[in-house]
Amino acid sequence: MKVLFLLGPNLNMVGIRDVGTYGTETAESINDDVREWAKELGIELEIYQSNHEGDLIDKIHAAYGNTDGIMINAGALTHYSYALMDAISSVHIPTVETHMSNIGAREDFRRKSVISPVCAGTIAGFGKYSYYLGLQALIRSGKGG
Repeated sequence: MKVLFLLGPNLNMVGIRDVGTYGTETAESINDDVREWAKELGIELEIYQSNHEGDLIDKIHAAYGNTDGIMINAGALTHYSYALMDAISSVHIPTVETHMSNIGAREDFRRKSVISPVCAGTIAGFGKYSYYLGLQALIRSGKGG
């Protein structure tokens, strides 16, 4: 199984920004753990982070026909990027939305996800383990549930 893991704006700054929400573990360390988990699960994983909406959309488009699943933490784009929502819905690739924090328990503007309706499901609030659960969910979605 081949999975594209997309990380949106400011997620390269995890471990530095808002440590009360995200902790002090670095983005690089978390990505290393996600790579290891993917390997243990038999997943070929590509991790891509960008602070630019269009770059993320381009990666989603390029995944069409080349990727079995997408896991995405769109960062703040989660809450307002209809372009990202359209990109996800256009490629027909099983997609799991993930968040390290519990977006439902945060500020009002963070409680709505515009990408959720086009994703197979959302996993949030378990720190970096949201990503592990997201990988497992993609494996299950590839096996019919």
